[in-house]
Amino acid sequence: MTPELEYLYGLELFGIKLGLDNITALLVGAGDPHRAFPSVHVAGTNGKGSVLAMLDAVMQAAGYRTGRFTSPHLVHVAERFLVNSTPIPDADLDENIRAFREIAQGLGQTPTFFELNTAVAFRWFAEERVDLGLIETGMGGRFDSTNVIQPLAAAITNVALDHTAYLGDTREKIAFEKAGIAKAGAPL
Repeated sequence: MTPELEYLYGLELFGIKLGLDNITALLVGAGDPHRAFPSVHVAGTNGKGSVLAMLDAVMQAAGYRTGRFTSPHLVHVAERFLVNSTPIPDADLDENIRAFREIAQGLGQTPTFFELNTAVAFRWFAEERVDLGLIETGMGGRFDSTNVIQPLAAAITNVALDHTAYLGDTREKIAFEKAGIAKAGAPL
C-alpha cells in the first residue's frame, strides 16, 4: 500500500462529519475543480449507483466523456472514481491524495475519508476534462460533501430508514435530508 493510500485509509478513524465547511475549504484550496464540469447529482437509500451506471452508459453511447463518483468500493478505492468507466490510475490517485493532504495541512484541518474521496473525484474529473460528472451522495444529501455542486439535474431514488443516527429516525426526516440536493433552476 502506498503512503498516500495509508493516509487516505487512516482518515477513516475520524468517522463521519456532516457539513460542507471542510470540503469547501479543500476545494477552494484546489481552485474549485467541482465548477469545471457540469454534473448530475443522485441521492437516495438504494439504487443510486444503478441510476448513475445507466446514465453513464447512455451518456457514453451518445459520445460524452463522463466522470462517475460512487461509493462504497468493492475491492479497491479506485473503483469510486471512473472516467468513461475506467478507474483512476494508481499514480493519479496518489497524486490527488498528496495534493489534498498538503491543502488540508495548510488549512490546519483533517478531512474525513469521504471528504477526501469527494475532493479527489472533483479534481480528477476536472483534470480529465469530463463532459459530465455523475455524482452519488455518500449519506443523506443536505450536508453530504458532494452537495457543493450546482448540478444540471438531480434525482432521488427510494427513501427508507438508513443512517438514522445522522439523518433522523423517520422516513420524512431522512427524505428531508436527501432532498437537500435540490437546487433552484435544476430539475429534480
